[in-house]
Amino acid sequence: MAIAINHPDDPAYRDLHERLQDTRRRVLEMSLLIRPEATGIRDAHNEPAGLNQAVDTFLALLQDRLPAWLRTLDTLIERAGKGNVTDNLIPVARAAIDYYADVQGNALPAFASPAVAVRFRHAFGALDLGPGNEVSALSRYIAAEQSQGRITTDADPDATARLLLAGCFRHAFYEIFFGLDSVPSRDVAAKETVTQLRLDPRP
Repeated sequence: MAIAINHPDDPAYRDLHERLQDTRRRVLEMSLLIRPEATGIRDAHNEPAGLNQAVDTFLALLQDRLPAWLRTLDTLIERAGKGNVTDNLIPVARAAIDYYADVQGNALPAFASPAVAVRFRHAFGALDLGPGNEVSALSRYIAAEQSQGRITTDADPDATARLLLAGCFRHAFYEIFFGLDSVPSRDVAAKETVTQLRLDPRP
């Protein structure tokens, strides 16, 4: 999917770059809040072996993947009114599956400690890194296409965004727990997830 704002002198490019760096900064801040020793109290007998390493691996992955994933969503609005809506959304769905599969797979060992899981939820909310960012960015694009008559008026932008992301999350979840041989390929799953939304305007 082409990205129109790709020149460093473009104000939109600078704004996007700043948001990317801000996301990385917030992930780093989050790491200070959710590591097992964050509270200053650590009971080695109650924490799973290798927890620190699992948390560090998860945070390093999140710092790399989350900004790139949010950038994909932020730049989607540049495609409104261009090309084909389904063709615009399929690469986003594929990127979502890749992101969710990577993050879920590494989150499981990191969240072996309930205390870490609770701190993670609190930190995500406090630093505004929750799923609302995904939904709002995707919803903006859907609403923009809808205003141009390229998406059915029956579609609720927020609900449609959640359905698309939920389908991608589900595929990633199944892939992790049941194996690659038990689910369609990521390319097929991305296409099916988008086309099943039936976004084309009604005749």
